[in-house]
Amino acid sequence: MLYRVKWQKTKEACLLNFNRKSKQINYKDMDDSKLVQLAKSDKEAFGEIYERYLTKIYNYIYYRTGNQQDAEDLTAKVFYRALSHIENYVDKGVPFQAWLYRIAHNLVANFHRDKGRRKIIPLDDYVVHTLKSDAPDILAETSEQTGHLMEAIQRLPADRQQLILLKFIEQKSNAEIGVIMDRTEGAIKSLYHRTLLSLRDEIELQQLTLKSDQPNNREKQG
Repeated sequence: MLYRVKWQKTKEACLLNFNRKSKQINYKDMDDSKLVQLAKSDKEAFGEIYERYLTKIYNYIYYRTGNQQDAEDLTAKVFYRALSHIENYVDKGVPFQAWLYRIAHNLVANFHRDKGRRKIIPLDDYVVHTLKSDAPDILAETSEQTGHLMEAIQRLPADRQQLILLKFIEQKSNAEIGVIMDRTEGAIKSLYHRTLLSLRDEIELQQLTLKSDQPNNREKQG
């Protein structure tokens, strides 16, 4: 694929300033904490980080931009920035990838601000069904009502859309989401609870509106 070739070149450009290590090390079986420590001076270790998280970061950015070209450009910037600041990375007890997602979050936020665009996440049916399992009373199993839920999600504020994206597409824990969104774990739990309530209220309002419109439709048909 063309974008893989493009990102391979990005990876090579990112690693130009690193010194080569003479001994062979098995990076693929190494956990993130050890890999990050090596990556502060070892280009091959950073290369493994790049390969390990490239697709995840790209998918996250793509869902927040909805455009392949923008997602590719921003993904490249994430790893350039990670390379520039990895020496200052401090393990705070959450997975390392949360740090990468935080960089991506900031870059995407700047992108939308500079472009003056409304942040809309193209959420899919997977998210809808996962939401139903987490809040089964949110709506019934019909394609029409599923569409209503999708519309309700799209009307959420940007931070709540992002929360749903991180929780259901990226499958992040509340602690990781807190790091990415710069909030406490408790604040994320509260935001998620409020988001479910908002969606439930929105669906109920849509259903009431549809019911009130039905008699008028029948009168027109009669």
